[in-house]
Amino acid sequence: MDEAFLARVNGDRLTSRQIDELIGISRGLIADGQINEAEVQFLQKWLAANLAISAEPLIHGLYERVAAILADSVVDEQEKTELLETLERFTAGNFELGEVLKSTSLPLCQPAPALSFAGQRYCFTGTFTFGQRRHCEAAVVERGAQVGGITQKTQVLVIGAYATESWKHSSFGNKILQAVEWRSSGLPISIVSEEHWRRHL
Repeated sequence: MDEAFLARVNGDRLTSRQIDELIGISRGLIADGQINEAEVQFLQKWLAANLAISAEPLIHGLYERVAAILADSVVDEQEKTELLETLERFTAGNFELGEVLKSTSLPLCQPAPALSFAGQRYCFTGTFTFGQRRHCEAAVVERGAQVGGITQKTQVLVIGAYATESWKHSSFGNKILQAVEWRSSGLPISIVSEEHWRRHL
């Protein structure tokens, strides 16, 4: 048999085993509905150990996310909540880190508007490939924008690339639905994808 074929089959088998193990670990970590710093560190060690033998984008993406959380040696409540939600979606089987939600299922502005930053008010919701929400906010503040929660003064709502088809029922769905309602009533609020926003940075 072809050596490349055997390598691919063995690689697929290894990746499948890694994902099954990661699902089991994740379920154990979130079983009590919360996650603490020691659990985040444990997850990082497992991901680091499996990184070198995995071509799976999910493992690489999750490792980068966890490494960013631990970079400042402080795991704050927002970071715990975001990681908990990520692991919950992953273990529910309806989420793949690295898989971008089809834009057609989101109420994005069509056509997507040109974005500017100086004097604009931005709101970010969801989970981002760019980094944690605070990193996204810092990127626009550096360019002269303001950031905050969703209000009638918000001019741009950016939706993170990592999401599920059931976004309406997610923790960030209410922000999106509120923005859609205000946009429909005539308020000048743009709803854009993270991918579109990143092209303007």
